[in-house]
Amino acid sequence: MRALQYVEIGSPPRVVEVETPEPGPGEVRLKVSAAGVCHSDEFVMSLPAEAYTFGLPLTLGHEGAGTVDALGEGVTNVALGDSVAVYGPWGCGRCHACSRGAENSCPYAVELGIAPPGLGAPGAIAEYMIVDDVRHLVPLGDLDPVRNVSLTDAGLTPYHAIRTAMPKLVGGSTAVVIGAGGLGHVAIQILRALTGARVIALDVNDEKLALAKEVGAHEAVLSNDEAPEAIKRLTGGLGAEAVFDFVGAPATGAIAAASVALEGDVQLVGIGGGAVPVGFGVTPYDAAFRAPYWGTRSELIEVFEMARRDQLHVEIETYSLDEAPQAYERLHAGEIRGRAVVLPNG
Repeated sequence: MRALQYVEIGSPPRVVEVETPEPGPGEVRLKVSAAGVCHSDEFVMSLPAEAYTFGLPLTLGHEGAGTVDALGEGVTNVALGDSVAVYGPWGCGRCHACSRGAENSCPYAVELGIAPPGLGAPGAIAEYMIVDDVRHLVPLGDLDPVRNVSLTDAGLTPYHAIRTAMPKLVGGSTAVVIGAGGLGHVAIQILRALTGARVIALDVNDEKLALAKEVGAHEAVLSNDEAPEAIKRLTGGLGAEAVFDFVGAPATGAIAAASVALEGDVQLVGIGGGAVPVGFGVTPYDAAFRAPYWGTRSELIEVFEMARRDQLHVEIETYSLDEAPQAYERLHAGEIRGRAVVLPNG
């Protein structure tokens, strides 16, 4: 089969021929219908050799959907031909966190050598992929896998972040979304569907701000040094009850900290290398800062239910497997509108 792999530190990924995998006991093989392209992949491929821990060669793609193609020994509760999406943050399956579906918070995954697909285990940007356990499959039913595969991260991650901030997002509140790209434009829709908050979107160019307005942002503001003051003006000098930074760069983290209200929430979601100093007199009193990671299996099911009810949609650009390296080039250049999706068997 063919797969997109990161083969050499510092080099772009390339399409290679590899052996088609066979499922072992308890495993499921998918014929991949669609796979998402994410900034997290860029982050991984930007690491120097001394910091890189994901193994080489690495088949990319932690957002995956496909049809069940082969079953390993002992697999039940799924049938050949089922259309499914992959829940990506794999855990041990036995600890307290995993037992409540929060495998994104499994404390034992690293020491047990359990890695998510595309972030250690072979990922979804390939003609076929192996899923380690049927519990990591979510039925898609009549949902289009191409249009909805990105919800496995670009929907789940903002949904999880927003759910934890819901007590602050009451009627009359304000939510700020920094970065209206792959995750941010979905976050805006989730905020509009689940809360009564006014949504202010920030980004660095007019095209992304236009997308933010299209999907429901009440206000769109350029992300620069003047953004915190603009947010304060829009909130009567109080700041926002919740700020979601989907970029995570030093500059956006500073904007988030300067824009949050007293007792507000800041969610640093993006992995752009930023960090925020927190302390008495540095950040607003009683403001809470979180660094969320993916979400739970039940939250992913809820995200798909929102899509099924037309409350969420992902703006996508599609690419063939041969075009997948180009998708990463466009992502790096900031030229993707929404999310890039690769069709390995398309």
